[in-house]
Amino acid sequence: MRFLFASDSFKGTLSSRKTAELLTQAASEIFPESECGSIEVADGGEGTTDAVLSAVNGEKITATVHGPLWEERSVYYGKLDDCRVVMEMAAASGLPLVPEKEKDPRKTTTYGTGEMIADALEKGFRDISIAIGGSATNDGGIGCMKALGVRFLDEAGQELSGCGEDLSAIRRIDVSGLDPRVKECTFTIMCDVKNPLCGENGATYTFGKQKGGTPEILEELEAGMCNYRDLLLEQFGVNMDEVPGAGAAGGLGAALMVFLNGTLKSGIETVLDLVDFDRRLEGVSLVVTGEGATDWQSVFGKVMQGVGVHCKKAGIPAVAIVGSMGKGAEDIFDYGIESILTTVNAVMPLEEALGRAEELYLQAARRMFRMLKAGCEMNNK
Repeated sequence: MRFLFASDSFKGTLSSRKTAELLTQAASEIFPESECGSIEVADGGEGTTDAVLSAVNGEKITATVHGPLWEERSVYYGKLDDCRVVMEMAAASGLPLVPEKEKDPRKTTTYGTGEMIADALEKGFRDISIAIGGSATNDGGIGCMKALGVRFLDEAGQELSGCGEDLSAIRRIDVSGLDPRVKECTFTIMCDVKNPLCGENGATYTFGKQKGGTPEILEELEAGMCNYRDLLLEQFGVNMDEVPGAGAAGGLGAALMVFLNGTLKSGIETVLDLVDFDRRLEGVSLVVTGEGATDWQSVFGKVMQGVGVHCKKAGIPAVAIVGSMGKGAEDIFDYGIESILTTVNAVMPLEEALGRAEELYLQAARRMFRMLKAGCEMNNK
């Protein structure tokens, strides 16, 4: 019997690595002769870089960049081999980096994300995968592009700083200084949202409030984003209101596609490709995956869906251990997950369930493997 463990983290309690350790312990108790393997996985959100690095034994590369409020900070991204790297824009331009009292999407910038990309280019990497969730910004990606040599000019021909409030002042975009090494690169953008650049479902009105935008600020930023959209259409012939995902990360999705020719791809699909998941399925008897809370959202680009689809394609059964099941959780059965077990085994307060997460997970893993053993014994009769 050969098992492969590929669970998402249980946010705030169990890491992907810890779930694998607990599964290995339970499997060795119930199936002493079994062979266990594991892969840390993530869906393109927080923890993606660490998960991929662990799976491929990659290397952290540190860089000094500017944060969302132009402060200097140290970040890292992941080297997979001599050509490929993976990074998270949130490491340089993420919402958690902005103090609550200073949240204002007019002032924040993606400049540090551009510096991180520039650092990778300088070090010779030409295949760059970037997760763009969790941004603090609504600058349309102009800060990021400025760091790579694009100039955003106002009516007087002066270069703008590269933050959200600059969008309304742009009159011309000069790409003559764009880092020429960009043309040698492949950019994969890990993104699962489909929002356009502007409008009621666009970057500003969908995500701006959580970044500190008041109704007045959002109105101002939306006007600027519409100006930016019109310039992109005029100069580059692309209407970013018609491109799903252009509004991701406050419009960074649009900039990465227009200026770097980036390709949007599901976060979990990108991660599974980077860790060579399909090859790791060879010879596996059962895959165990999971996440902290499973509901209808789990079938929209989350870890369990991605793992289940790949297992189904390979003809390998997959099951899941989760913290809780909400409305629509059983939709995941249509995506290759055969069954779900919850860790919570009795009525208890949330605080207790979180505090006993490791103990409850191990108990659930033991129950799962005992059930599997019973199935094996039935098959042998």
